[in-house]
Amino acid sequence: MTAFSFGLATFFCTLGCALLGIFIRSKLPDTHLNKESQDVIRLGMGLVATMTALLLGLVTAAAKGSFDTTDAAVRNASAGMLTLDRLLARYGPETKPTRELLRKTVADRYEEIWPTSGGTPKGLDFKEAPVVPAAEMIENQILALDPETDSQKWFKSEALKITEEVLRTRWRIVGSTGGSVSRTFLFMVIFWLSMTFASFGLGAPRNATVAAVFLIAAFSVAAAVFLILELDGPFEGIIKISPAPIQYTIKNLGH
Repeated sequence: MTAFSFGLATFFCTLGCALLGIFIRSKLPDTHLNKESQDVIRLGMGLVATMTALLLGLVTAAAKGSFDTTDAAVRNASAGMLTLDRLLARYGPETKPTRELLRKTVADRYEEIWPTSGGTPKGLDFKEAPVVPAAEMIENQILALDPETDSQKWFKSEALKITEEVLRTRWRIVGSTGGSVSRTFLFMVIFWLSMTFASFGLGAPRNATVAAVFLIAAFSVAAAVFLILELDGPFEGIIKISPAPIQYTIKNLGH
């Protein structure tokens, strides 16, 4: 299910349960809705609402943490690739093919993850990745260099370190594409929210003002679930990682 699907499901479940509570209220005998019964309902559902708020906070923190970590990884990888390009340029003209491969690799990856056509990213299915990724081919070409001076030896050593770090960052980003928010948590949150709204309906009169309040409240909690899942998918949807660092890298590679 997508973030929009979860948000829509949350909206209909909470609003539907609130209206169901209003309907059940009209069918219950007065003894079920006296002051003592209302107090018990408020206490029980107050506990559920507290647990829901705590769980929502944990889920939001997990999604935001995953988003920030992936964003930092993209920025670090961008800086690393620019530094790698400059090290290879300073090594000597024999690294020109490697630098061209680096720029082509970054440009291809950018187009896959942030397609200029605005379509769905194709670079998120890492199961289809080649046996020897382009980053490893770049590393192999650097390993094949035969430095003649101390400066070239240092440039080669630093280039290998940065290449290895970029490779580690790549796999770190791969590991984050599956999301950090458990769908089981989300289903439980939606269920608790629905029961809370049902309890609201049991104590609410039947009028247009109450219906409007339930509509706004259901939309608000649905929007919260939607935004959480948007953060949990850093390369897709409305809220996604900015491609600006990679764009800047592509613009300056090879110069």
